Formats: sequence, structure tokens, C-alpha cells
Amino acid sequence: MAQGFSDASLPLFAPDGDEDEAAPAALPGRLPSYIADHRKRLRSRFMEGGAAAMPDYELLELVLFRAIPRQDVKPLARLLLDTFGDFNRVVSATPARLMMVKGVGEAVVQELKIVEAAAQRMMRARVINRPLLGSWDALLDYCHTAMAHRETEQFRILFLDRKNVLIADEEQARGTVDHVPVYPREVVKRALELNASALILVHNHPSGDPTPSEADISMTCQVQDAAHALGITLHDHLIIGKSRELSFKSQGYL
Repeated sequence: MAQGFSDASLPLFAPDGDEDEAAPAALPGRLPSYIADHRKRLRSRFMEGGAAAMPDYELLELVLFRAIPRQDVKPLARLLLDTFGDFNRVVSATPARLMMVKGVGEAVVQELKIVEAAAQRMMRARVINRPLLGSWDALLDYCHTAMAHRETEQFRILFLDRKNVLIADEEQARGTVDHVPVYPREVVKRALELNASALILVHNHPSGDPTPSEADISMTCQVQDAAHALGITLHDHLIIGKSRELSFKSQGYL
């Protein structure tokens, strides 16, 4: 554990100084009043105005309150933002990268990963077991939440039934910062195992630019040919960038 901060997992909105927010035995005593007052003000602003009323560093402070109950977390919040860029990138950073930041311990990583998992689960609930072609905006939101800020490429396949209802969402491969291996035969084989009638391919570009490479285009054509031979439709291939996405179908690649 890095020096300067202590780790403990506590409720986000437990009153400061309450027994539920007691520090470990090594850190006895009540929270200093200036920190307690600051936390109370932030919590009140959040409850009254929501996240829109708060800059990234204050929202991040609210998350860090749970992991670091007895110290001022503003310096760590700002350090995390300086390191990763914004709230989304902090939350989606890998545990290994987070642990490299001074002051981050396992409890901090855990709280950040809980936030990330909750966001992804909420977005996924909007698309799973629903007709995707009629929920396109929700699908894009989910893909951006799950993939836009990853530091390496990830390849996912969305499997659809005959009514274009999403029946499975699976990660097929992970790669490097600019490449992920994809095997068309394995894609089609998995579709047959799930009795899927259609597919949507999704992968991210960590560079932030969703422009397809020649390898992306070639791989997509190979998957399309393999799927077509077995009566499976490839609806689209989405490339997710940092702030926008590219649709192969919309751009005429399919």
C-alpha cells in the first residue's frame, strides 16, 4: 500500500464520525472537522444537484471517501485526473495502472472498479434480450461505456436471434494497443453454438480514432463471407473511439 493514504471500505453516505465510518484500530479518533465539513458539503451538493453540478475531481472525491475515510482525498483525486485525463479514464484504468499512482491501494482500486462495473451493468441492461436494431442509441452507449477508454484493443461479438434480439455479448479476444487477433472460423463456430442468426462485431481503438485499418476491413470481409456461407447475417462492425464510433455499414464497408 502506498504511503499517505489508508484503505478501508465504507458506505458512501455514512455520516462523518459515525461508528459505521470508524477508522481501523491504527487510526483512532474522529475525522478532523475541516475534512468532515468538506465531505458534508460535497454530499449535500451531490444530493441536491446531482453529478452535473460537480466537476470531475469532486465526483471522484465522493468515490474515494469510501476507501479513505480519515484523510483529505482531494490531492489524490486531482493526481488521478492529472495521470489519466478525466473521470471516465480513471474509472476504466486497469488495476495495475491505478496501483502505480502514489496513494492508491487495493481499497481505492476496488471502489473505482465497482463504479465501472455498475455503469457497464446499467448500460448492458438496456440492450440485453431486446431487439438491437431498434435500440441502436442504447447499444452505442453500452459499447462506449464498456470499451471507449480501454488501453488495449478488445474484440466483442453481439449474437442476435431471428428477431434481432441480443442473446449473448461475448469478448472474443484482447490484444495490444493497436491489434487484436480475430479468427473468422471461431466467430462463426460460436454463432452456431448459440443458434444465432445474426452478428454485430465491435472493437475499440485505444488511439481514440475509429478509422478502420486495412486489417480491420479485411477481417470483417472474411467474417462476413464465413457467416454468409452458413446463413448468418453480419449486420455491422462498430469501431469504438474515445468520443465517437464508426459503423462499417454506414460507411459503405458492408
